[in-house]
Amino acid sequence: MLGRERRQERREERREEREVFGRGGTATRYKMREKLVSFGDDFWIEDEHGRRAFKVDGKMLRVRDTLFFEDPHGNELCKIQQRLLTIRDTLAVEGPNGERLATVKKALITPLRERWTVKIGDGPDLHVQGNILDHQYTIGEGPHKVAEVSKRWFRLADTYGVEVEPNQNDIVILAVTVAIDMMAHPS
Repeated sequence: MLGRERRQERREERREEREVFGRGGTATRYKMREKLVSFGDDFWIEDEHGRRAFKVDGKMLRVRDTLFFEDPHGNELCKIQQRLLTIRDTLAVEGPNGERLATVKKALITPLRERWTVKIGDGPDLHVQGNILDHQYTIGEGPHKVAEVSKRWFRLADTYGVEVEPNQNDIVILAVTVAIDMMAHPS
């Protein structure tokens, strides 16, 4: 009886996840370009309709390199900074006033997949699991998925998508995705 209840509960969780993620779901979808993330370069994150949603402005400053995330009107939303003397495989996402929004850390390397941890401000840790190098992974809090990254939605080889669950901070999730991309592809 207990096993049957658990199976029914899991079926319900999968049904709810399909309502958010995937074709016809309520998740917000963005289009990203891989390997375009580097300091000194600029690029646009587009929504699912091809409209420019966020600009990533890669500034090379004297002391540190910074990626600024801006809305289409040029207002700064957050930034990722590469600082001198920091712990390797850790990047911070900061708000426009310097407040820590998220910390992305490479947690563990296993033979089959990499694992990453994201500390969201004062909130719970999010776990990133899947194939990071192939842009095929999920970001979640325990069994609850808050975002999915995948290349399967696009035919272009250097393009991948990010689906963000409603009620999440899209810009923080996108900045976390860019930080993971930067750390996984350091060139």
